[in-house]
Amino acid sequence: MTSSRRPRSQKNQSAESERETAHFPVVAIGASAGGLEAFTQLIQVLPDDTGMAFVFVQHLDPTHHSLLAELLSKAASIPVIEAEHAVELEPNHVYVIPPNVEMGILQGRLHLTPRKQDGGLHLPIDIFMRSLAEEQKSKAVGVVLSGTGSDGTLGLTAIKGEGGITFAQTAESAKYDGMPRSAIASGCVDFVLTAEKIAQELVRIGRHPYFGRAKVPAVETLPEDDGGYDKVFSLLRKAAAVDFRLYKPGTVWRRTMRRMAVHKIDGVRDYAKHLQAHPEELEQLYQDLLIPVTSFFRDPQAFEALKSSVFPAILKDKSTKGSIRIWAPGCSTGEETYSLAMALLEFLGARAPGLQIQLFGTDANERGIDKARSGVYLEQIAQDVSQERLRRFFVKFQDGYRVSKAVRDLCVFARQNIAEDPPFSQMNLVACRNLLIYFGPTLQKKIMPILHYALKPAGFLMLGSSENVTAFPNLFATVDKKHKIFSKKLGATRLHYDFPSIPASRERRIAKATTRHNEHVVVKGGRSLQQEADRIVLERHAPAGLVINRDMEIVHFRGRTSPYLEPASGKASLNLLKMARGGLAEELRTAINQAAKKGSARRKAVTFEHNGRGKSVKLSVERLTLSSVPEDVHYVVLFEEIPPLVAGKAAVRTSKPAARRAGKDPRFLELQRRAASTEEPLFSCAA
Repeated sequence: MTSSRRPRSQKNQSAESERETAHFPVVAIGASAGGLEAFTQLIQVLPDDTGMAFVFVQHLDPTHHSLLAELLSKAASIPVIEAEHAVELEPNHVYVIPPNVEMGILQGRLHLTPRKQDGGLHLPIDIFMRSLAEEQKSKAVGVVLSGTGSDGTLGLTAIKGEGGITFAQTAESAKYDGMPRSAIASGCVDFVLTAEKIAQELVRIGRHPYFGRAKVPAVETLPEDDGGYDKVFSLLRKAAAVDFRLYKPGTVWRRTMRRMAVHKIDGVRDYAKHLQAHPEELEQLYQDLLIPVTSFFRDPQAFEALKSSVFPAILKDKSTKGSIRIWAPGCSTGEETYSLAMALLEFLGARAPGLQIQLFGTDANERGIDKARSGVYLEQIAQDVSQERLRRFFVKFQDGYRVSKAVRDLCVFARQNIAEDPPFSQMNLVACRNLLIYFGPTLQKKIMPILHYALKPAGFLMLGSSENVTAFPNLFATVDKKHKIFSKKLGATRLHYDFPSIPASRERRIAKATTRHNEHVVVKGGRSLQQEADRIVLERHAPAGLVINRDMEIVHFRGRTSPYLEPASGKASLNLLKMARGGLAEELRTAINQAAKKGSARRKAVTFEHNGRGKSVKLSVERLTLSSVPEDVHYVVLFEEIPPLVAGKAAVRTSKPAARRAGKDPRFLELQRRAASTEEPLFSCAA
C-alpha cells in the first residue's frame, strides 16, 4: 500500500548502474512494539524542507497487509510511500518497509528481497542500517525508537563507524524500552532524546556543514583553519599518545566535523577551545578517530583462502615446530581475532590439541580491548556467524553469545599503538585488515617494515580488500591477489622506531567524564590491572630493546632487558658495554660499529651467560637520526631470545667433527672473531 503521492519515474537500468550514492543525508528509523506512536510523534514535527530522505523500518507481521504508510501520511507534511524494489530515494520523502521483506540500499535505490525463512532472528533494522552505513558513509543517520529486543544496535554501530550520526529514544519516553536501552548501552549513540526532540535535532544537523547538500570531495589535505587542526592534534597527542597528523586527512576531517556537528560547532578553532574546556570530549574524539568497527568473518571467502593455502603451508613449515602464532593488529573489539582462531580450529580438526596455538589481538583503543577480553557479543552476530559456528564456538546466554572458553584461552588481547610500541615477532601470520586504509603514506611506510619484521621467514601477511603492498616490493610477494594474502621476502628489515618523548602510558590519558561499568583494579605504580597485563604481554611477546646515544649511554629502555644487562660494580653507569652481561659486550660493540657504517646489523645466535647458565640471543641494531643534525645519531638495540631447543641444535651444527678437522673449532673461531673486532675503531658515530 502506498500513499496517494508517488515518487518520480525511475530511470533506466544503465543510468542506475552509473548513479552514485545520494548526496543528501538518508535517515534510517527503526522501531518495533510502540514504534508507530513514537514515529508519529517524530514525523509530526518534521518540516517539509529538511533535505533528507527518511526510511522507516518497523517489525511487521509477515502475513498481514500493512496500512503503515497510510496511517503515517495523515500526520506528515511530506510524502509517505511504501517502498518498492529499485525505487530511487528523494529528499523530503518518507519510505516505509513493506511486510515480509528485507530491505537494503544500493546506488541510492532501495532493494527489497524476500524475508528469509530459516527460523533465525529477523533483524530488518540492523540489515537496513548496515547497508545504509556502507552506502552512505558519513551521510547516514540512524534512529532507534520504541521496541523490544536489541534490533538496531549493530546497525547504529555501523553507521557511527562510517562517520554517521546516531539517535535513540529516551527509555522513559519509549513505550517499550528494550531497543533504545540496548543501543544506549553499546556506547554507539550520539543523542538520547524524546521522539519530538529527535526530529528537531535532525533538522539542525541537516543544516550543519558536515551534511552539506553537495557531494563531499576527497580530502587530500586538511583545510586552512588558522591553526585549529594543529591545536586539536596537539591536544590529542598530549592526552592519548597518538599522532593523528599521520592519519589520512579525509578520515581526520570527517571525524572531527562529525564531533563538531554533535556539539553544534561550525569552526575548528572553536572546537579546539571546546576540547580544552571539556577534556571528556577528547576521549570521544579519540574514540571516533580510532574507528572501532568490525564484525565476525568479514569477507568469508578470505577465511576460506586461509584454510586452503596459508594454514597448510604453516603446518608444513619446519620452523613451526608444533607452535602456531598469529597477530591481529587493529583488532578493535576482538571479532577478527576470534574469527581467525575459529577458522584455524576448523582447519586443524583433531590435530589442534597437539599444537601450541597463540593468537594476539592488539589495538590502541582500550575500550575495544576490554570488550574483546570479555568475549561477549549481541545475539545479532547470528547475521555473520553460521549456526554451526554458534553451536561449536559460542555459549548462548540471555540476549547474546559469549565466545567459548576453549577459544578465548587461545587469544591474548593487549592495548598497543602499532606506530609507537614494539611489535610482536616470530609470527606465522599477521592479519592486518582494514587498518592501513586510515593511515597516511608516511605512517604506512613506517608500519609495513614492522609487519615484515614480525613474521617468521616463511610467514604470511593478510590485508584488507582495499589495501596492498605495491609500495613495498622488497618486503612481500603476492600469494593470493584476490584475498590480499602475501608472503614475507627474506632480507634485512629496516625498522623505524621513533621512541617519542610523548607520554606512552595510559595513566596520563584523557580524564574520563563518566565511570565505566568495568572499573579497573589499581596496582603498584598507578597502573590498572589490565594495563599491567598489557605491559607483560608486550614484554613477553615483543623483543626487548633500548636506545643509546653516540657515547653508548642508554637513554631509553623497552621491555625486560634484565637477562642481557646488569649494573656494573662501582660507580653507577648507563654505558651499554659496561652493563652488558658476559659474552655480549664484544658482540654489541661489533654490531654497533657495523650499524654506524651500514645503517643496521644483525647477529643471529650470540651466546652469553645468565645466572650461571648459557643462553642465546639474536641481536639487531638500527641507526636512528632523530633530528636534522647529522651528529645527533642514536641506535636502537633489540634482543630476541632464542629458545633453548633451537639454540642447542644450532650449537650442535656449529661443532660438527668436520669443522674441527678443518681447523674451525668454534672456540678458535670465537677468539679469531674477537681479535678481528678489536682491529676496528672503537665505535664511531660517523654516518
